[in-house]
Amino acid sequence: MPTRTSVHQFRAGLSAAALTAAALGALLPPAQAAGADPGPGGGRPYHDERLQRQLERLVAQEDGPPGVIAVLTRDDRTQVYTAGVGDIATGRRPDLDDHMRIASIAKAFSGAVALRLVDQGLLSLDDTIGDRLPAQPATWHAVTLRQLLQHTSGLPDFSADPEFVRILQADPRHLFDSRALLGFVADEPLLFRPGALYEYSNSDNIAVALMAEAATGRRYEDLLEDLVYRPLGLRRTSLPPGYRLPKPFLHGYDVTPPAEPEDISEAIGTSGVWASGGIVSTPRELGAFIRAYGGPALLSEKTRTKQLAFRPGDSSEPEGPGTNAAGLAIFQYTTRCGVLHGHTGNFPGYTQLAATTPDGTRSLTFSINTQTSKGNKPALLARLRTVQEDFACALLDDDH
Repeated sequence: MPTRTSVHQFRAGLSAAALTAAALGALLPPAQAAGADPGPGGGRPYHDERLQRQLERLVAQEDGPPGVIAVLTRDDRTQVYTAGVGDIATGRRPDLDDHMRIASIAKAFSGAVALRLVDQGLLSLDDTIGDRLPAQPATWHAVTLRQLLQHTSGLPDFSADPEFVRILQADPRHLFDSRALLGFVADEPLLFRPGALYEYSNSDNIAVALMAEAATGRRYEDLLEDLVYRPLGLRRTSLPPGYRLPKPFLHGYDVTPPAEPEDISEAIGTSGVWASGGIVSTPRELGAFIRAYGGPALLSEKTRTKQLAFRPGDSSEPEGPGTNAAGLAIFQYTTRCGVLHGHTGNFPGYTQLAATTPDGTRSLTFSINTQTSKGNKPALLARLRTVQEDFACALLDDDH
């Protein structure tokens, strides 16, 4: 889930009978060799055995993911690396067209909607909550769209609210009114003066989506379709309100040794994260999105300049590879080999990275089917970031 607090507090409520050790051992095959998608250019892409071994070591960790898929795209060439399994029950490996929860990368989608509306003159980065959402608490009215997109708003995080967490503990598939999520913290003041500090908050992107709806008189889901999915040809990307995943899907697991991995792919509904973390996509389509949004294809040069005004040291959740800096619903990842633009996310069963070169010609998506963050398996996250940086260097290497 995009919030660390709520996951830890209701995780106990998700436990169920696990597979026996003997059955699991029979179902888990050795780490798979990488698949390759030739792409429009044809031919089998180069396969780096060193990168493959990195993935195999990642899934071999005691608390590591059952499976991983990393996709490197350069213009018309796509390299697909996988290890482990995308479904323990069948032994099927992760696939380029598997549906999966992209978690907080959904925030980049809300950023794309808002910034395209800025390009159209229907929103301004200086619009405030008071201008567009006057029914929200008066103490929040000075917060601007720019501050929401860069997590400098000071809005309290609804997903850490005790009542919100209590509801999830009682019913992880509870169907929330997504447009009323900010009501959980409507009686709370801002955490700090808007613009003064950085604090990653799920409330920010709920407010962004509500401002987009107010500016257009249209549902956020329809704005996603018209402004993002259709222009980019995303046919397997959606924002479902419930807990079901379209098939086929990458199964997500709670991996908490010594217990066996538990499939929690559909254990939790996404109405409680909505624009901040509810989108479902595939590795292939996630790459297409980040190349457009993190590159120059989707926004005007003027708006993109504002999007890429990065705050050094402010990180995504979880942190991406290298040194992080925060832009408007996008992050800069400065690795030892160069710079990428992208976003990360984590949700029970999934941890995600999508990143692109600034020119939008190359992309990396990196998906594991268990959750990790600073507050949940920090050692696994550190290892994951190291592997992600190695893949980023491969992406940036012209000879790869």
